[in-house]
Amino acid sequence: MSARANLEAALRRVGEQKSAAIDLAGTALLLAGLERPNAALDPYRDHLSALAREVAQAGRTAGGLKDRIGALNEVIFIRHGYRGDTESYEDPDNADLTRVIDRRLGLPVSLGIILIHTARAQGWPAMGLGFPGHFLVRIEHEGERAILDPFDIMRHVETHALRDLLKSLMGADAELTSDMYNPMSNRAILIRLQNNLKTRALQGDDRQRATTILERMVLFAPNQTKLWEELGLLRARDGKIKSAMAALEEIMSRSQVPGERERASEMLARLRASLN
Repeated sequence: MSARANLEAALRRVGEQKSAAIDLAGTALLLAGLERPNAALDPYRDHLSALAREVAQAGRTAGGLKDRIGALNEVIFIRHGYRGDTESYEDPDNADLTRVIDRRLGLPVSLGIILIHTARAQGWPAMGLGFPGHFLVRIEHEGERAILDPFDIMRHVETHALRDLLKSLMGADAELTSDMYNPMSNRAILIRLQNNLKTRALQGDDRQRATTILERMVLFAPNQTKLWEELGLLRARDGKIKSAMAALEEIMSRSQVPGERERASEMLARLRASLN
């Protein structure tokens, strides 16, 4: 079996797991590996393990939440120099965890994955938040909570700063809502990571690249029927009718949403007619 096939098989196994059981950073490395299938991933796994060991050492006397945050900040952002890429934000390398580790530069979500992975390795509760347009991380300890911006060296984001950030991203009329504080599942975080690559491909009118990214996404998120629908539409636009139909048939077999199934059925009927 080729290196690419091995990576894809590993992602299919992730797709069979419950979201809580997914190795967040490990799966992000698998996705990055598909960009360079013959590159060794073990050095990157070793680096993540080293970060966890160093935080364990730095936080060995950590008592409260502030001490834990300090240990994470000291190791990841000060000692190892990770930071947000403010100069070339759109660079696809910022969503590739291997390149993020190589360059110590990344997007909020890729840096957040490293932060969450390292915190969880200590047994410290950490989660990504579904904040629109900018990935944030919440760390908790004994009833205390802190919302942190991994893109800005773990800046503690208070409510007023969240409101300002939201308005800068979504417009002056945007207001904070409770769902913006909702924790994201591991699978949802990985989808958000890959959406960065897919969106950039579509903005550059590179449908083949966007299709490839979606084909990876449905490996680890096979029950996300919106992804199958998007994949089917892209394949149809490129004239790959039978492949498009196969994607839409996945919706029919997986979706429990009547309107979604009806829409897929209508699209399938149109595609079948186009083959006659």
